[in-house]
Amino acid sequence: MVAQKGKDLLLKVDSDGAGTFTTIAGLRTRSLAFNAETVDITHAESVGEWRELLAGAGVKTARVSGAGIFKDAASDETVRSAFFNGTIRDWQVIVPNFGTIQGAFQVTALEYTGRHDGELAFELALESAGPLTFTVL
Repeated sequence: MVAQKGKDLLLKVDSDGAGTFTTIAGLRTRSLAFNAETVDITHAESVGEWRELLAGAGVKTARVSGAGIFKDAASDETVRSAFFNGTIRDWQVIVPNFGTIQGAFQVTALEYTGRHDGELAFELALESAGPLTFTVL
């Protein structure tokens, strides 16, 4: 993948639970992290006392985070209600010239901040809540 503008990474939510994906407005920063826990199966006879891992075992997770400003009441309401209701929705992370990661996520953190001489901003964190799919663009 060649160098790209960070602003082109999009975060979308299934705003109505029926497959209508809406871009979360005003995101200034966003990130996507994948994790896979390991299962250590090292034993007394492991070659050279090197750690051995069990292939395909462990828990896979994804975390999405973002920060920015809400530019409309609809995107604010969608995220806020998902957090307060504990709703798990389908989300999409679109990485230009790479692909789309889609699956169920839960909003696990929602923070509002504001300075007296600036705009109201927010930060959010999403944790995967099921299998994810990857579609090449």
